[in-house]
Amino acid sequence: MSTDLGAPETVSAAPAAPDLEVEPVVKLRREALWRIFIPPFLVGAATIGVWYFISYVILEKQRRFLLQPPHLVWKEGFADSDTLSEMMKGLWSSGKVAFWGLVIAILLGFFLAIVMSQAKLVERAFFPYFVMLQAIPILAIVPLIGFWFGYGRTSRIVVCVIIAIFPIIVNTLFGLLSAEPGLHDLLTLHGAGRLTRVRKVMFPAALPAIFAGLRISAGLSVIGAIVGDFFFGKGDVGIGQLLKRYVARIEGEKLLAAVILSCALGVAVFVFFGWLANRVAGKWAPATRGKK
Repeated sequence: MSTDLGAPETVSAAPAAPDLEVEPVVKLRREALWRIFIPPFLVGAATIGVWYFISYVILEKQRRFLLQPPHLVWKEGFADSDTLSEMMKGLWSSGKVAFWGLVIAILLGFFLAIVMSQAKLVERAFFPYFVMLQAIPILAIVPLIGFWFGYGRTSRIVVCVIIAIFPIIVNTLFGLLSAEPGLHDLLTLHGAGRLTRVRKVMFPAALPAIFAGLRISAGLSVIGAIVGDFFFGKGDVGIGQLLKRYVARIEGEKLLAAVILSCALGVAVFVFFGWLANRVAGKWAPATRGKK
């Protein structure tokens, strides 16, 4: 009995997977970019318009040096290579002072907050003095700082530490004390020590508050560096000394350009700590991502 072998059956290819719809994703990204960049752009454009209005309409011509229009600020402050180089060197000097002041404030603030979180008596004993330190007008103690630490970079760093340390202490202490009591009870059952409790429960719970304090203190550290530069004239020329020089010479264009650069430095450190918060604390606290 012969079997008739027909042509071999061809295996039909599996249907191709449908193409992913890319357009909705692209549309969402465009909308996100629109929400992020367009509102600040519109506010900036409105600010420049108001700036021009004040310079050319409200101020008389002989008083226009009080607020020069934006194009003159760009021409005299940013387009001039010598002036821009001078301001960038001053900004770099102030940035280094702000960096070291912030580092010292972070280390001291973390240490003091951890110590106060371990005993209510210690918190009650020291916290009022930290509030007093925050309330002291920095200008009132500038002569004392100069007398104790000289009139160079050390005094500028001290000013940064005094201005920046309080938000770090307050936010870190608040975060450390906000850990769930159930987790503390669990570690108590396992006989965990204080260091383990801080490392595994309190510090992770404190991360959102810590980074909120760091973002505040970073901007305050920049302010402290500029204030220190303004009053302590020895050493490297910082942006504060340049501001003082431009005021004395009534160079309004350069003064406004230096102010804009100082603001840019503050914004840069704020954005950096916001990015760092998203990288470090984002998985524990989605609210720190800053999404709305």
